[in-house]
Amino acid sequence: MIKDFKVGDVVKGKVTGIQPYGAFVSLDEDTQGLVHISEITYGYVKEVSEFLIVGQEVEVKILEVDNESGKISLSIRELQEKPAAPKKDDKPRKTLQARVDEHDQEGFNTLKEKLADWIKQSIR
Repeated sequence: MIKDFKVGDVVKGKVTGIQPYGAFVSLDEDTQGLVHISEITYGYVKEVSEFLIVGQEVEVKILEVDNESGKISLSIRELQEKPAAPKKDDKPRKTLQARVDEHDQEGFNTLKEKLADWIKQSIR
């Protein structure tokens, strides 16, 4: 019965169906819930079938129980270790002006001046 399941419970179940939006998991003979595609794992999931197959046993955490509609929301991701955030460089970012100066050591010249330089370079 759905009333036996509470938010926060961690239970084992079996994948009974896969849809583009998630996977249905049987929690007992009478109860099944849905693991939404966003709750399968951390990161981007394009295809549910790349992570789960019908008949696979999984451990899930109950996120929500809606007794009126009889729906249970489940998560596999909640039971996984959260990946570490990407490390930031210790070096401070250069300003736009610093990057321009770095790439244009001659500074800002007029087009007429630059054109003469470009012609000389193309002849070489």
